Amino acid sequence: MKYQSQKVALYYFAGAMALFVAQVLFGTLLGTVVVKPNFLADLVPFNILRMIHTNALIVWLLMGFFGCAYYLIPEESETELHSPGLAVLQFWLFLIGAAAAVVGYLFKIHEGREFLEQPLWIKLAIVVVALMFLYNVTMTVLKGRKTAITNVLLMGLWGIAVFFLFSLYNPNNLVLDKMFWWWVVHLWVEGVWELVMASVLAFLMIKLTGVDREIVEKWLYIIISMTLFTGILGTGHHYYWIGTPTYWQWIGSIFSTLEVLPFFAMVVFTFYMVWKGGRQHPNKAALLWCLGCSTFAFFGAGVWGFLHTLAPINYYTHGTQVTAAHGHLAFYGAYVMLNVAMFTYAMPLLLKREPYNQLLNMWGFWITTSAVTFMTFALTFAGVVQTHLQRVLGMNFMEVQEQLALFYWFRLGAGLFTLVGVILIVYSLVVPGKAAQAAKTGYQPAE
Repeated sequence: MKYQSQKVALYYFAGAMALFVAQVLFGTLLGTVVVKPNFLADLVPFNILRMIHTNALIVWLLMGFFGCAYYLIPEESETELHSPGLAVLQFWLFLIGAAAAVVGYLFKIHEGREFLEQPLWIKLAIVVVALMFLYNVTMTVLKGRKTAITNVLLMGLWGIAVFFLFSLYNPNNLVLDKMFWWWVVHLWVEGVWELVMASVLAFLMIKLTGVDREIVEKWLYIIISMTLFTGILGTGHHYYWIGTPTYWQWIGSIFSTLEVLPFFAMVVFTFYMVWKGGRQHPNKAALLWCLGCSTFAFFGAGVWGFLHTLAPINYYTHGTQVTAAHGHLAFYGAYVMLNVAMFTYAMPLLLKREPYNQLLNMWGFWITTSAVTFMTFALTFAGVVQTHLQRVLGMNFMEVQEQLALFYWFRLGAGLFTLVGVILIVYSLVVPGKAAQAAKTGYQPAE
């Protein structure tokens, strides 16, 4: 850690990890309700559990992004953060706002729009928090060194704030509502969030591999160019069946197919950087998470997205468990792994500890990744069966659900293993190891 103001990232990392555990816990509860419908029925309805599960995911990922930015921007800009105090205030406002939203959900106070269930005042509070954050990081970059990494990261972060403004627009016309709803939901995760992902991975590659900055930055520009070219019009694969003109079926199919390219480029980028660097960085766990991030983002967002993104296929598969399979693996590979990679790299430096628990961290990686992968295959098979029985043969929805019971039990088992893996990861990052382990690592923080 080169700059004292980087310490504010610890607030965000800690908050993100706590919400990470909560999100996976609520996901496990949801999996239990699916196979045992009366479980918690009198206490918390299924739709409220789902709101908390999905909203906790979005909030902790954003909190992780904020922490990543507060850690890397001072180092990239070669200057202290503009206002560490403002960063701490922003954290508490964001955390309190998230807690207030959850309490509201429990008392059935919400707007009912999937992923955007927050009441208006919560949305406005999020806008205020975002403005505080953007002011802080932008002023830091303006007074310091400008790099490709900070430029791309700022573009992504400003994009997150701009596209969130469309969540405030709630037209009466359902087609218009869905059109602009996807401007938040899709253009975040398949647009500006990918810019954040690419810039953070680029920063980690420089630190972990020692490859020249010029080489990393050239790759970064290529990746974000492909991301923006494919991701913006790729939104069209959500416009197939909502009442929009039929030309979106062609636009969505073509550009969604091309969306695989930036994710594949990230795989080539990370593995090439590690090979070219040839540097045996002592924090092997962080390097593992970086390689895992690009690989599973390619499979989850790229391959599994492509499986049902063409209009003639999506006509049958949309709204089935194929979508759930894609969503789980894509979010885990692209953004969960990205945040954990930065946590694993930065926390030993922030806490002035060697990464004592690297082995435990890597066990957490393999357990969680294996569990999410198994869950993805279970949901994929469930989706294929569901598509055939429900959309081709025309069976009743609830009759089909009975046929999928085995796959739902598989998902629940995978969810329990995911929870165990997440707890191991968080434990490895938060709790220091024994002194004897420190001698074995021989770890020295990178300059």
